[in-house]
Amino acid sequence: MKKIFAFLLFWSFTFPYAQTVRKYSNEFMNIGVDAAALGMSSAVTASTNDVNAVYWNPAGLTNLEDHQLALMHASYFANIAQYDYIGYASPIDDRSAWGISMIRFGVDDIMDTTQLIDSQGNIDYNRIRLFSTADYGFTFSYARKLPVDGFQYGVNAKVIRRVIGKFANSWGFGFDIGLQFERNDWKFGLMLRDITTTYNIWNIDEEEYKKISDAIPGENNELPESTEITLPKAQLGVSKRFDFHNDYSLVTAANLNMRFEQTNDIISSKVVSIDPALGFEFGYTDLVFLRAGAGNFQNVTQLDNSEKLSFQPNIGLGFRYKGIQIDYALTDLGNQSTALYSNIFSLKVDLGVFR
Repeated sequence: MKKIFAFLLFWSFTFPYAQTVRKYSNEFMNIGVDAAALGMSSAVTASTNDVNAVYWNPAGLTNLEDHQLALMHASYFANIAQYDYIGYASPIDDRSAWGISMIRFGVDDIMDTTQLIDSQGNIDYNRIRLFSTADYGFTFSYARKLPVDGFQYGVNAKVIRRVIGKFANSWGFGFDIGLQFERNDWKFGLMLRDITTTYNIWNIDEEEYKKISDAIPGENNELPESTEITLPKAQLGVSKRFDFHNDYSLVTAANLNMRFEQTNDIISSKVVSIDPALGFEFGYTDLVFLRAGAGNFQNVTQLDNSEKLSFQPNIGLGFRYKGIQIDYALTDLGNQSTALYSNIFSLKVDLGVFR
């Protein structure tokens, strides 16, 4: 454990903050996975305890009893962008577990019209090319129970791959650390994302970039900066499960999602900005689940420069039978926030049922 933290600390000082720090960097890694969690507005930092903990809090992997596989697909921006996720996790022994996952966020078949007009000024549609842009996130997770009863930790090593046609591509690397603690049926969780900062290095094809800049009169021909840094973020969560008459259950959860910069979150300062989230899951015999949540509380500036509080409500349904769980979430119900609603489906399978 001490060696892991020492290595992460060394990594964080290896790459100074003098590089480009962007307010929104690698944002596709913040969307979330698993329709069950998204139906609860992602307030699952403390309660996550299955294969999807590789994303939400790797410490939760220690609760695994068997191999699990998870899949999810969602479409965004009127089906223009496709978001896919696959995760696998397995216990190592009664005190530790490991997992691996991949996220892809991509837009395919984009028309490149920069060469639409030839050197004679004629429009030639045969000069239109198609290209795709895709972001990939690969996560490798390890979790272990600590000697203190109820405590467990988890570590993620992340590899980021981003491709923009032939124009540019990048590799990025970073780490997450998660903690969970349970006492008297209360669960607490802390997830530190990009704790060492996630460092992206871009490789830009100068010849392809020049074609774009030359196609737009007055365009700046300077190449974009080749490095960027994703700043750390933190999620602090609490959760409790209530059981009624052995058939009914209610899980209540809350998160404080923190960015260490000033944003338009409901709580905002130069040091930290906080976006709270609330989630509920009502279950019947651990077979059928109804979920609801609210999050993404933002102060949105209106046309008259006044501010209006917006939030993102979510609902979800789930069904589990003999190790197979299917979940659905409808996000941004009622269009209370500036985001568009999305229909999200996910599947989780305990692979032990096929033995």
